[in-house]
Amino acid sequence: MSTEITRLFDFAYYQLEKFNLKKAFVSKTSGEWVATSSKEFIEKANTISRGLLKLGVKPNDKIAVISSTNRTEWNILDIAILQIGAQNVPIYPTIGMNDYKYIFNHSEVTYCFLSDEVLFKKANTIKDEVPTLNEIYSFENIDGCKNWKEVFQLGEDTSNQEEVEKLKDAVKPNDLATIIYTSGTTGIPKGVMLTHNNVVSNVLASYSRLPLVEGKSKVISFLPVCHVFERMLHYLYLHGGLTIYFAESIEKISDNLKEIKPNFMSVVPRLLEKIYDSIIAKGAELTGVKKSLFFWAVEIGLAYEPYGANGWWYEKKLALANKLIFSKWRAALGGELQTMVSGSAALQPRLTRVFAAAGMQVMEGYGLTETSPVATVNMYKDKHFKIGAVGKPIDNVTLKIAEDGEILIKGPNVMLGYYKDPVKTAEVMTGAYFHSGDKGEIDKDGFLIITGRKKEIFKTSGGKYISPALLENEMKQSRFIEQILVIGEGQKMAAAIIQPNFTFVKEWATRHEINIGNSHEELINCKEVMERMEQEIEHRNKNFGHWETIKRFELTQEEWTVDNDLLTPTFKPKRNVILKKYKHLYDKIYS
Repeated sequence: MSTEITRLFDFAYYQLEKFNLKKAFVSKTSGEWVATSSKEFIEKANTISRGLLKLGVKPNDKIAVISSTNRTEWNILDIAILQIGAQNVPIYPTIGMNDYKYIFNHSEVTYCFLSDEVLFKKANTIKDEVPTLNEIYSFENIDGCKNWKEVFQLGEDTSNQEEVEKLKDAVKPNDLATIIYTSGTTGIPKGVMLTHNNVVSNVLASYSRLPLVEGKSKVISFLPVCHVFERMLHYLYLHGGLTIYFAESIEKISDNLKEIKPNFMSVVPRLLEKIYDSIIAKGAELTGVKKSLFFWAVEIGLAYEPYGANGWWYEKKLALANKLIFSKWRAALGGELQTMVSGSAALQPRLTRVFAAAGMQVMEGYGLTETSPVATVNMYKDKHFKIGAVGKPIDNVTLKIAEDGEILIKGPNVMLGYYKDPVKTAEVMTGAYFHSGDKGEIDKDGFLIITGRKKEIFKTSGGKYISPALLENEMKQSRFIEQILVIGEGQKMAAAIIQPNFTFVKEWATRHEINIGNSHEELINCKEVMERMEQEIEHRNKNFGHWETIKRFELTQEEWTVDNDLLTPTFKPKRNVILKKYKHLYDKIYS
């Protein structure tokens, strides 16, 4: 009898039954790619389930799982927790100890599993301040920390497998599966409660939108699996019988792509921007005819329109550009990458165009943790792809635009609510509709277009509304700008705090024989750098009305990173944190 998928752990059993892969998950260990089969995956999950029961874990217990990189162990543990009716509480590895303490106590975690020594030190420091936390286990060998192999050893005795089966049978589709604490660009984390059905329905409705070959496609995973976007995709990959390779790290992604040669991967816009910038930087180093050809191909790519809309002469030029230039781009990303799916932030249309022209389509989607996450996504077939839009709603999801332009979402993917917070839950729910906080419009063809973030749209002292996201996305197309925060609420004009692309600015200065000094501090105070940055701002201001253009800016000497808490784990600027840190720059602009 075919497994009916109604709960998240059903995906693993479905894969074993339908595909029985020799390589379901592949991680790199001691320089070698080590595969776990579908059968082995389930056997290990059952062993851990038995071990957890012997530790005293009961249905509805909360288990924290934290990993610096995606790895097979995370997925084994996930299934092991869920099939005994407990809940997986995934936590971002990069958040600070205070957030750890808040989430551990708020969700009342009973056990914590983590990957490495850095995370152990963080979690262990606050362990005594979490009364419900019984023990911490690690995937790697760490002095002073219990290893998760001890839970395996407990579970090797199969005498309580019958109890695992009973608990598994007792789990219902509408039972709580996970609490995901949103990192957010503002405020303290909120615990989003998602049921099995929330995520299962999202996987099954999204599946047909992705051009994957069942039982054959290879995918690479590197976006944090604690984020619901990547986690949902893992279940989707299980459903499709796809082999999941785990990248070693963001730094090694380029090498891993060449080794694995994946057909599909998920991305966030910041990663695509970095890939594009590095490709352009290499093109700029060419000389003569090679350089001219390279930038001719880029211009062709930037003019791309889907479905042959540019006519036969453009398609002829595109074919030549593919043969001469874009084939090398594909080779640099493994050679077999056909599709990327992008989420978490707005994607610049130029990136959609140029990568699609190069034979690597980027399908942009939209959703939130609260919607499990996908609400809309593009798809090339059936003319479901439009550049500048985030696609059409997936099956069973209904969108509505409120009078103030806010996107409202209804469907089986909408969360149960915020954990222990009925007030905040009521604030975002009107009947069955979830208030996204984003503003958008639905065009005549049914595509959703995001126009800004409702909470971040601000009004100047002159009464004019400004959408910082639109300005920021435009400005980040400059190779001189790595990150930018547009400011000006209640002020007479819009302005910006900018983190320069230090690597590119140094290259630019060397080419033009400009002395910018040896430190970031000297670089941001260099007269020529400020003048050149001003030219970039003025050039991109032309796309906006006079009232919303950036009139003044200041540069930061620090890089904005996830580690220094200026960016979220999906590389979005943390608005409140940045404004607090750079209050002196804000005051300087508006003094």
